[in-house]
Amino acid sequence: MFKLERVEQSYGGRVQMEDVLEVSQEVRLALNRNEAVVALESSVIAHGLPKEFRLIAARAMEDAVRDKGAVPAMVGVIGGKLKVGLSREEVEILAAGETEKVTVRDIPLAIARSLHGGTTVSATIRIAVPLGIVVMSTGGIGGVHLGDPYDVSVDLWEMTRTPAVVVCSGVKSIADARATLEWLETHGVPVYGYQSDELAGFYERSAGLNVPRLDSPEDLANVLRAAVASVGRHCATVVSVPVPEQHQIAVGEYVERALCEAREKGIAGKALTPFLLGRIAELTDGLATKANLALLANNARVAAEIAVVLSQESRRRMGFLV
Repeated sequence: MFKLERVEQSYGGRVQMEDVLEVSQEVRLALNRNEAVVALESSVIAHGLPKEFRLIAARAMEDAVRDKGAVPAMVGVIGGKLKVGLSREEVEILAAGETEKVTVRDIPLAIARSLHGGTTVSATIRIAVPLGIVVMSTGGIGGVHLGDPYDVSVDLWEMTRTPAVVVCSGVKSIADARATLEWLETHGVPVYGYQSDELAGFYERSAGLNVPRLDSPEDLANVLRAAVASVGRHCATVVSVPVPEQHQIAVGEYVERALCEAREKGIAGKALTPFLLGRIAELTDGLATKANLALLANNARVAAEIAVVLSQESRRRMGFLV
């Protein structure tokens, strides 16, 4: 628990918001023991999938993390509380719909208005990293919007200042992968392919863009150690994991069609991504949803493997050979 205080000098008083952060007992114990923990973003559960698949996805992600020896920490906002390690009942609240999409910008509003909300990548790492949870898993990161280079996801900006390891399947299919990769390079955020020389294409295994390759969690740990020893770690590290081969699907034409429909309907802002993902699922007769479920579970598995290796490294530095 921590207490957030804000002094409003113009009113001569103090506005105090107590206990805005709640960490589950399981996650708290794991952190106290320096065990591996993986943060899971909940926006995909609240907004990114058809309702009938949301709980399935949440359970698959959590099971994948546990199967690899780590503790899952689904992050979300329930009744204005920042929750790390959502209970089954809390996940069901988010999966039921009618909840907010909470980016890092929206955290104060969600607290002040006691909202329920699914956290995006930006909000998830902003909440998790100060607790010592440095590895997170998601589907695809936000990016530079197709056709609009000035529309840049807050995920990218947050990754320039928060030293998380973000495991994903590249950039969401509705974003411009090339422009996003160049944006991250310009801002010094490293992007690596996991057992691949190319950036993952979200629903497809490759976006056709070359990135440095990592072959194992140990390989990543070596890179992070070198970063700390040389230039320091002041930003995130993106690990791009291809969707399992049997589930990949080409969605380019469906993305274009969905974007045209969104423009015709005047859908924009935070409502755009959920609309596009839902429409792509419809246009592909559910194949995109199957791919999404497969990559979410696979990314969670890889994130857990990375978290386990990093926690072992940390214990060795602390002198605990366990």
